[in-house]
Amino acid sequence: MQEAELHDLSDDADYAASQQEGSASMMRCDSSKLSTSSETEGAEIVYLKDNVAIHPTQYAFERISGRLKLIKQGSALFMTWIPYKRQSTNVKLSEKDRNLYTIRAVPFADVRSIRRHTPALGWQYIIVVLSSGLAFPPLYFYNGGVREFLTTIKQHVFLVRSVEDTNVFLLNDFQNPLQRTLSSLELPRAVPIPSMPSAPVLPRESTSHENQERTDVGISDVSASIPQYNGKRRQKFHDPARDISIQVLEKFSFVTKFARETTSQLFRESHGNGFRPLERRKSNQSDDYSHKPSDDAEGVAVQSPVAPDPVEFDKLSLVWGKPRQPPLGLEEWATFLDSEGRVVDSKALRKRIFYGGIEHKLRKEVWAILLGHHTYESTYAERKHQRSIKKTEYETIKSQWQSISPAQAKRFTKFRERKGLIEKDVVRTDRSLSFYDGDDNPNVNLLRDILLTYSFYNFHLGYCQGMNDLLSPILLVMEDESESFWCFVALMECLGPNFNRDQSGMHSQLFALSKLVELLDNPLHNHFKQNDCLNYFFCFRWMLIQFKRELEYEKTMRLWEVLWTHYLSEHLHLYLSVAILKRYRGKIIGEQMDFDTLIRFINELSGRIDLDATLRDAEALCICAGERGADCIPPGTPPSLPVDNGLLYSQQDEVL
Repeated sequence: MQEAELHDLSDDADYAASQQEGSASMMRCDSSKLSTSSETEGAEIVYLKDNVAIHPTQYAFERISGRLKLIKQGSALFMTWIPYKRQSTNVKLSEKDRNLYTIRAVPFADVRSIRRHTPALGWQYIIVVLSSGLAFPPLYFYNGGVREFLTTIKQHVFLVRSVEDTNVFLLNDFQNPLQRTLSSLELPRAVPIPSMPSAPVLPRESTSHENQERTDVGISDVSASIPQYNGKRRQKFHDPARDISIQVLEKFSFVTKFARETTSQLFRESHGNGFRPLERRKSNQSDDYSHKPSDDAEGVAVQSPVAPDPVEFDKLSLVWGKPRQPPLGLEEWATFLDSEGRVVDSKALRKRIFYGGIEHKLRKEVWAILLGHHTYESTYAERKHQRSIKKTEYETIKSQWQSISPAQAKRFTKFRERKGLIEKDVVRTDRSLSFYDGDDNPNVNLLRDILLTYSFYNFHLGYCQGMNDLLSPILLVMEDESESFWCFVALMECLGPNFNRDQSGMHSQLFALSKLVELLDNPLHNHFKQNDCLNYFFCFRWMLIQFKRELEYEKTMRLWEVLWTHYLSEHLHLYLSVAILKRYRGKIIGEQMDFDTLIRFINELSGRIDLDATLRDAEALCICAGERGADCIPPGTPPSLPVDNGLLYSQQDEVL
């Protein structure tokens, strides 16, 4: 089966630039012997492809193009991808961004799988997943070459294709025949890739050009960065294609049977809000959203009470983190508005909400502004008018699925699947709250209707498990179907990438979290590294639904409105995650927690997190990290909505 040419690239800027620069398509091992005197003996390029790009944002025109290579050193195979310094697209590539995205000398013995994507419209791309579970950004082949890329790998590395998903290719070290045999025996549901004939590609002489000289990493440079790899395999090997079909968290837990069983419970409604009645803290919640006692008898048994790490972290909070304030009330809210209802000083309002949150009876009005459903400059009259217009628009979208007849539904598989999944999830969403309690609760029906309507509004993304958790507090606060829908739409503009099918949004957040932990707590990072925990999948639920299962319901709403201010950083949730891990670092390191133990431990933290103290710690960490912390977070990492200039305070101003 030959690879289809999906686009004519004759007018593509990157393609034209690469042709002008004399880029070669690819090079085989018999035509790319090294000639520099400084090269490492035995290192050679076996594959080279120009105009391979990544998309740092959701917009393809902002792609970053570069050169992909496969390099063989001795009996080991390595992959590199180096972005061009001179980009012909609209993206502005700084040196720090270039270093952030560069892939240098990754040994294929550390690669678990490669997933090939061939969209009906668009360019083929691959996702390389490491044994740790982390994945590199998708690599888009704008000039073809995916087939040759996989063929070249197969010539040097033991490669099998999963029978469950023919687009998933599983890798194993080709050097050790005994280990290869044992590994293949552990994959009874995988079949080898049939040999793909490939005609030898004659190398073309590349003309000397500035871009190649400045961006192409010579073999001597790459060899210097390649570790003297001895070809030993990791002892654990599982079929990730099997995990791809598992919903949400379970698909990310590749390691052991316990991890699968544990993560599969994370979205079970039997956990309620994640904590048991005796562990529940008293809160000043109104009767409308107070918890009822849970009958939970399942889940992971609670061990000894979890004690946070002591003094050194509190000192950091006292130095940097400012005390929390009472929530914003009606009288104070009025001082932020002019006579027609405009917010006079959005900076001061965001700062006030960041440090204190909002009183519950005021949330309906303020949340719509924080989420961007209404602008800060809108008046009372304008907001009222917009509500009327948006209600009509919502009803129009809703009628699209309401008008589907049973006969149509039989022929509309996607609609039936989404409707069935939504109906299954909403009846298990926050039923311990009086707002959603009871049989035939109209609010549960509203949850279903809003989620179904959103699946038609954003048909490409549709519905994924976890969206129900994000919508539930919004509906409780707004108490209006149309307003809840449009606020949810605004929230999903930020968090939608969390539910991408390629998990790119989640991977970028977990990657950023790993870099922040390495920066802010290197001993903890080293512990995770030594225990194969650098995938940070134990924090997956935190990222996906913004700590909703970790906190009491009122505190969840308090945290969300703090995050929505985008104060200090739009990625404060990452610093919040570091703060939680840092508070328990002594226990994690002292008890030598491995991945399985961490999954259980993190699950037991539900309902025990001191939100105010953790927010102070997160603020302190964000200020201390400064620009180095911001450099750890790839561009486009959710939440991805841009913040207007001037809405954020600089960190320097806040320290004063």
